[in-house]
Amino acid sequence: MTEGPSVRRLAQPKDLLDSTEMFIFDCDGVIWRGDSVIEGVPETLDHLRAMGKTLFFVTNNSTKSRAAYLKKFTGLGLNVSAKEILSSSFAAAGYLEQIKFKQTGKKVYIIGEAGIEDELDLIGIPHIGGPADKDKKPDMSPGGRVEHDHDVGAVVVGFDRHINYYKIQFAQLCINENPGCLFIATNLDAVTHLTDAQEWAGNGSMVGAIKGCTGQEPIVVGKPSALMIDYIVEKFQIAKDKICMVGDRLDTDVLFGKQNGLSSVLTLSGVTTEEKLKSPDNKIHPDFYVDSIADFVA
Repeated sequence: MTEGPSVRRLAQPKDLLDSTEMFIFDCDGVIWRGDSVIEGVPETLDHLRAMGKTLFFVTNNSTKSRAAYLKKFTGLGLNVSAKEILSSSFAAAGYLEQIKFKQTGKKVYIIGEAGIEDELDLIGIPHIGGPADKDKKPDMSPGGRVEHDHDVGAVVVGFDRHINYYKIQFAQLCINENPGCLFIATNLDAVTHLTDAQEWAGNGSMVGAIKGCTGQEPIVVGKPSALMIDYIVEKFQIAKDKICMVGDRLDTDVLFGKQNGLSSVLTLSGVTTEEKLKSPDNKIHPDFYVDSIADFVA
């Protein structure tokens, strides 16, 4: 297959490294697959640090907090600090903090797992739902109803391995019946890596359920939203053209880079194949692509 001018394999890593001060890495499919580190990743990260590069690790997976992700990095033998990790659960909490949600006196209903709860706890925002509702079933006998909480001012939808009809009904009641209730999605990923054996339905399927019964579009806080990059740029006072986004997804990682003025590298170690990248149907093109980030030091 002939490569077009907009689809270039990274042939000269030095050019990229010399022009980049900060690398932002997706995690699933880039650093690891499931619970396995991708070959060559530890050495690559060590090499980039030795060159004085700033590294961040950004994930759309909201099931863990930053503290929990740090444990995963450490458990996989990767030398990463908590301040280098940005998750979509953190982004959701950061957005609510930014809009001063706590001052409203309202609470959050969570479709999702412990990561969102942990991040909301850190900033003192009350919440209900989440894992506590995993076994709940609505009364659907004649006259049955779900009583929702009228003090819910935001519904946050993250990946939830225990999503059920009760949660969907509770969420739609909050969004449809509570005036001004926000609908926030941690991400819209179509598939995710729960194991390294296959792809699994991602948070897009859960967000889609809530979109379908409310007719509302969510506020998306994870990639490709600008929220995370705005936080990094403001905190580190760095020019966007000195930042490179590295990921395995065209519609989140590469799009995140392109929409926010960053350079971008697609790695084929995750969900995107070379065939999909070069397909005439694909309209999202990274600046470069690699087999894995180990190619940065090849």
